[in-house]
Amino acid sequence: MVLQASNLNNVKIYTVSGSGSRAIPDWLEKKKKKFLKNDPDWRSRVELIQDFEFPEASLRVKTTKDGRFVMATGVYKPQIRVFEYSEMSMKFDRHTDSENINFVILSDDWTKSVLLQNDRTIEFHTQGGIYYKTRIPKFGRDLAYHYPTCDLLITAASYEVYRLNLNQGRFLNPISTDATSGVNVCVINPAHQLFGFGTQDGVVEFWDPRSRSRVGLLAPSFPVDESNVQEFQITTMSYRNDGLSLAVGTSTGHILLYDLRSSSPWLVKDHQYGYPIKSINWYDNTTGDGGRGKVISADSKIMKIWDRENGANFTSVEPNTDINDVCVVPDSGLIFIANEGIQIGAYYIPSLGPAPRWCSFLDNLTEEMEENPQPNIYDDYKFVTRKELSSLGMDHLIGTNVMKPYMHGFFVDLRLYEQAKLISNPFAYAEYRERVIKEKLEAKRESRIRATKKLPKVNKELASRLLHSPEKKKKGIQGTSNLLQDERFIELFTNPEYEVDKNSTAYQLSHPSGFTEKVIRKEHDDDDDDDDNEDNKSYDEQSNETTRSEFETDSDDDLISQIYKKKALKSTKKMKKMEEDPIRSVSLAQSGRQKKRHPKMVEIKTRRISHADEPSINRNQTTMGNMEMTFKINNKPRENKKSIDKDSHRTRLRNRRSASKNVFRGL
Repeated sequence: MVLQASNLNNVKIYTVSGSGSRAIPDWLEKKKKKFLKNDPDWRSRVELIQDFEFPEASLRVKTTKDGRFVMATGVYKPQIRVFEYSEMSMKFDRHTDSENINFVILSDDWTKSVLLQNDRTIEFHTQGGIYYKTRIPKFGRDLAYHYPTCDLLITAASYEVYRLNLNQGRFLNPISTDATSGVNVCVINPAHQLFGFGTQDGVVEFWDPRSRSRVGLLAPSFPVDESNVQEFQITTMSYRNDGLSLAVGTSTGHILLYDLRSSSPWLVKDHQYGYPIKSINWYDNTTGDGGRGKVISADSKIMKIWDRENGANFTSVEPNTDINDVCVVPDSGLIFIANEGIQIGAYYIPSLGPAPRWCSFLDNLTEEMEENPQPNIYDDYKFVTRKELSSLGMDHLIGTNVMKPYMHGFFVDLRLYEQAKLISNPFAYAEYRERVIKEKLEAKRESRIRATKKLPKVNKELASRLLHSPEKKKKGIQGTSNLLQDERFIELFTNPEYEVDKNSTAYQLSHPSGFTEKVIRKEHDDDDDDDDNEDNKSYDEQSNETTRSEFETDSDDDLISQIYKKKALKSTKKMKKMEEDPIRSVSLAQSGRQKKRHPKMVEIKTRRISHADEPSINRNQTTMGNMEMTFKINNKPRENKKSIDKDSHRTRLRNRRSASKNVFRGL
């Protein structure tokens, strides 16, 4: 057996029947029960009272004085139903001509009752059926029965309260109140039989049945900070059994607790919803909360249970449908709620009181439920949206019996959904298996013994760099951990406002090392491009450059020295880069070995010196790029040796490379 349970304010509330008691969709309940024999919710359901429901809604519910029956009225069609506790089933139902506004059980059991209908009719029912029917001048709103005088008091949309004496069988003189619009509610004090009439004007009048005169007038008032209370009506009232306490409910959603000896309330409770209060019940001898007395009040939205001394909330029940009436089973924690749903709500609160004797098994059932987990709602169905149906290729089933529309999607049978998902993604099992294996491996890795240091959420890289810095090895772990936990720097690792922005200009200027790799890669690519461009130059361009260099240098030695200078300068730059980033230099060296280099062809032309005694030289260039030189020695006799030595000395000075680095000095 399964009961839906909720835990509000650490108070367990078990839904025995009513809204949400059975986890079965409405469209599934309409099928035959033989189709539900395999449903776990249907097999394990709890029906405290069989057929404890009405076709559309229940209006009023009350228990008999002998504690053996419960009587309820509802629609549609308007009817009365009596349920017997011993049989836990409906005893009978009886239809009426009009909807019931309120009813009173005259006897200790269900055999005698009076019903106030919404067509100004009063019906008297006995065990055999309708006994008598009469009408009142105005539309009735409430009724109460005074046992000592056998007077039936009926309030209506009038300033008069009608008195129907059941002993004499006739109407007596009505009670005239000061109400201008009508009297909404009528209650009788169980201790001293004081009448209380709540009017539509927001005033409570007290009448003595012995003198048939008004003995008091109470005008409820709210505290100054309460708003939206300019105009209110008295919608319900309830006397406590002590004869002095009175609870007054208003149309603004407030409950005021009065002592009849005082004109000001000792407590004002606000339901916070602004709906009229429909029911108020006093509850003494609470099982939990130290036995403090409670008040059970309800509007159309929620039923609240709160402390009558300080107004502290004990717990609350909020059904899915509007509340019409609340009935508390005497001396128990079972509460019946008449609502706009099909089933009459039945809620069991162990902290409020024990289970009644006729359903004492609820105590054992709730204890067993604590050990067994509750199944989820709609276990055999899957809710999918229209977009998901399209992805699974099931959109063509919309409108068939397979799809049950619900809100913004559909309910689909779980087996059909699994098959469609398997067809749409045949590798789902493989992905699931791989994911499970990965999770297990990760779990095993986490179980290994390793030294882990929990890094802060803010500036993780900075904290990691502090933990693994060389200074940390010298000072030890204690110094670095103290630095991370130091109160002066704690916000640097906890406050997100101190997060380091690596994309900011200030960070890039102060930390250029993070961009060294990008710069080296760029320069390396530029060098490769320059080498390729030099290799692809034609021989004519190189010869032109060489010819141009003839006019810029004084000799062949100067030209060769300049070439070596350029190569030495380039190699020096590369060495500096290697020293700055040795790891990058190794990768560059490996890439340089792999890259193919083409041989360079450079032509060196020398300036011919025209002297009288210079031998004749002929130069011929072959098709392969080689050069041939032939010369013929002059056989003329030598001139003065001194002049020749001077000329040769000048030539050597001119051809010698200058020791100065200033190139223009040699020009």
